[in-house]
Amino acid sequence: MNKKLQVIGGGKMGEALLGGLISKGWADAEAMHIVEPDPDRRSYLETELKGVTIGVELLEGTDALIAVKPHIVLEVCSSLRKASVTRVLSIAAGITLSSLEDELGPHTSVLRAMPNTPSLVGQGAAGLASGSLASSDDLKWGQSILSAVGGVVVVDESDLDAVTGISGSGPAYVFLLAEKLIEAAKSEGLTHQVAVELTERTLLGAATLLRESDEPASVLRENVTSKGGTTAAGLAVFEEANFSELIKKVVNAAANRSRELGVS
Repeated sequence: MNKKLQVIGGGKMGEALLGGLISKGWADAEAMHIVEPDPDRRSYLETELKGVTIGVELLEGTDALIAVKPHIVLEVCSSLRKASVTRVLSIAAGITLSSLEDELGPHTSVLRAMPNTPSLVGQGAAGLASGSLASSDDLKWGQSILSAVGGVVVVDESDLDAVTGISGSGPAYVFLLAEKLIEAAKSEGLTHQVAVELTERTLLGAATLLRESDEPASVLRENVTSKGGTTAAGLAVFEEANFSELIKKVVNAAANRSRELGVS
């Protein structure tokens, strides 16, 4: 049968996207193909993604999702051009639409996205931008792929650096917060197991409440904070450390690095 999509790169993100597409019924496993050069990784994927074909060669004329390291993206694009592929979605960091279009040629519609690692558990957040030749149907195609593993917002390419600073790098900020909450809990006398359980449940519960509530984050924060209470005492330390300015600097640093990668 003809393949509906080929994923170039069978790493964690490629695996997550394919798994999501299959579980959501976007396509049957038999309609999907992975291009992966590492034999050990191929063996693993054959076990995890039953029915998906796996090989080292690109398929002719089949829509492609590029999920490889940035330094080999343009080489992959050159090969896709030779294989007469006419629609491509790249999730490689820092490789601009213009660079992709130059390498793929004038007959290929190009989309570029920045997903994040919670895509591995179906809770991703991605920004999606379209190239000069991409149609509304191409954009819907890209959205349908990314929405299989979470949420997706359509942005201008110029906004993808900010997307990187917030959601692309954002999980690491949350994981760091989790690490330090666990350490702090243990310093207060809790066991490691209890500290981990309470931290994970607290972060999950707060994120779920934020997502499902009609109230903005500021109101939810106020609802937890009684004047002169324990939460107020904790938040006062954040304020003394100029927490809001620190967060701005963190996001700005990640976004600026994304901009640098785009011109390097």
